[in-house]
Amino acid sequence: MPSSPAPELPVLDDVEDAARRLEGHAVVTPLLESPLLNERLGCRLLVKAEMLQKTGSFKFRGAYNRVSRTGGRGVVAYSSGNHGQGVAAAAKILGLPSLIVMPGDAPAVKIANTRAHGAEIVFYDRDSENREEIAARIADERGADLIRPYDDARIIAGQGTVGLELAAQARAAEASLDALLVPCGGGGLISGCALALAGLSPDTEVHAVEPEGFDDTARSLEAGRRLANEAGARSFCDALMVPTPGEMTFAINARLLSNGLVVGDRDVARAMAVLFACFKVVAEPGGAVALAACLSGAFDCRGKTVAVVSSGGNVDAGTFRDALEGAGP
Repeated sequence: MPSSPAPELPVLDDVEDAARRLEGHAVVTPLLESPLLNERLGCRLLVKAEMLQKTGSFKFRGAYNRVSRTGGRGVVAYSSGNHGQGVAAAAKILGLPSLIVMPGDAPAVKIANTRAHGAEIVFYDRDSENREEIAARIADERGADLIRPYDDARIIAGQGTVGLELAAQARAAEASLDALLVPCGGGGLISGCALALAGLSPDTEVHAVEPEGFDDTARSLEAGRRLANEAGARSFCDALMVPTPGEMTFAINARLLSNGLVVGDRDVARAMAVLFACFKVVAEPGGAVALAACLSGAFDCRGKTVAVVSSGGNVDAGTFRDALEGAGP
């Protein structure tokens, strides 16, 4: 039986088309800079603050770009929280019903916000059930569109608008970027940003950043093939706990990324504290890993101009408090 053709990968034109579709719907988030932090790190550091995006993360971008093209059908998604919120919010704007399959241990703030956007929620056990299978079955039963969190050309293109904005904002700030560091779970955000930077700032190196135990992209880039994480791995970076890189996203990332970087939970907590102290913004753990790579030395930023994406801010108050208290000096 012949195999199905590989899905067509998005290109820069698709990212630019997504930007036009998102105009007036998504927030153009700021590119922040702290002279004191620059002095401390010995570099020029720019932070793309996606926690200020609608729904508190970059995920709204890809979700709206994809959901707005469904032809008026209801939507189903699976998500640890941020993609689900983005899909639910996009569906609400477009007048469509939505259902999100979420892990039972998702942060309470993400569950509450997903419900607030009008979505129905079905919970699953992260350790014993397959969220993709559950969502696919429900979508089939309801005749709804299944909106995947990263392995979808429209999702990748929408997330890539972060890179488009960042490149334009860096130029306006007269910053010639040596490197861009991006949080990486399934790879939708970083693959979209890599497409944008390859076209608009081709001399900029793009690095994926992942938490310890979920460094599948870093190891896959080294091996030249998609590798999975060890079963049972744990991190408080709940947004990045993906078992293996996406098929489409890895095809892009293997071609365009410089490498993958890995940080520990303590490094991430410290980065959350620095973002709060220096920029007065709240980052969730997964949203702070890129800065953590600079602070920890996983990436040597000295003497360079570096941008980091802080991808989201949906964190429970208790988790945020514990991160600040446990960050240490």
